[in-house]
Amino acid sequence: MRVGILSYPMLFQRDGGLQVQVRATMAALQALQLPALQLELVDPNCQRIDSFDVIHVFSAINGNYRLVELASEQGVPVVLSALVSPGWDKRTAWRANMAERLAGRLTQWQVQTSYAQTRRALQLAEIVVALGEPEKKSLIEGFKVAPSRIRVLPNGIAEHFFHADPAAFRRHTGLDGPFVLMVGAISPYKNQRGLVRAMAQLDLPVVLIGHAQRQHHAYLKQLLNSPRVRWLGQLAHHDPLLASAYAAASVLALPSQGEVYPLAVLEALAAGTPVVMTDESALSLPSGDFALKQLAWNDGAAMRDAVSGLIAAPPSREAVRSLVKALTWQRVALGIADCYQQLYARRKPEAADAV
Repeated sequence: MRVGILSYPMLFQRDGGLQVQVRATMAALQALQLPALQLELVDPNCQRIDSFDVIHVFSAINGNYRLVELASEQGVPVVLSALVSPGWDKRTAWRANMAERLAGRLTQWQVQTSYAQTRRALQLAEIVVALGEPEKKSLIEGFKVAPSRIRVLPNGIAEHFFHADPAAFRRHTGLDGPFVLMVGAISPYKNQRGLVRAMAQLDLPVVLIGHAQRQHHAYLKQLLNSPRVRWLGQLAHHDPLLASAYAAASVLALPSQGEVYPLAVLEALAAGTPVVMTDESALSLPSGDFALKQLAWNDGAAMRDAVSGLIAAPPSREAVRSLVKALTWQRVALGIADCYQQLYARRKPEAADAV
């Protein structure tokens, strides 16, 4: 069974949660050492999609609907890791449909909305992977994906985050007291400014880790005008200093306008660090309220109160780790491999029986 991995062309020109998800999923699948599974990152410039038995597309946006369309036209079944915002529901879908019709009529149907393109990708894929129940609900209500085609497979966490040592980060930065950490791209959408403003009254250091694109350099400069803000730039996902930063932090904050299933949050929890984050997310951890506070991204007062409460009465780090201990990449790989096998069996039943 030959499986091709695809996403938008610029994917690996930067690093972020999606890039980590793709690399970690591939590594975990290869670690399973399934003799019948041949996994490849597709180069569309020199490889044809119909030379694969199954295609796995990561992300339903960024023009990836064309990949799903092409695979469908060539009879190659698709697994689509959707990564759809949990903000979609019947109301937002109705509005998006109205906008799509209006744009179509105004341009004689020469223009498509991103909603229409995302919906097409989701409708053509044989199996759609959701990272959590909130995302599954968005797929059903916002895009009318049949529940029978959805598989819920949360992301995994690399093992080294569970054993992170805070000492290396303390030595590197000289910070020896409480501080708030935020890991993610520097941008207004991620809302670092809201975090800095909320933390100003607490007089807490705020450590930022993440890349700032050129168009956001002025935004970064504004953040650094605060004497309590320290920016470490971007750290590679495998850099021990990143794991150490999670372990050293008093709280991880992620007050973005929206997150699907943020790996930074999972990794911080694996390091034993509680989290304050946006409630616009597909992440849901039963019985996790003691360590995972989810609130409106623009509610600075609630953010400040949540952070101060966690610092005043920090939960046990072992209890925090226990929330995510079952989230392994091996579990993800087994679930994904099962999706591949199901589609392969439908397409080539005789070959599948021989596997």
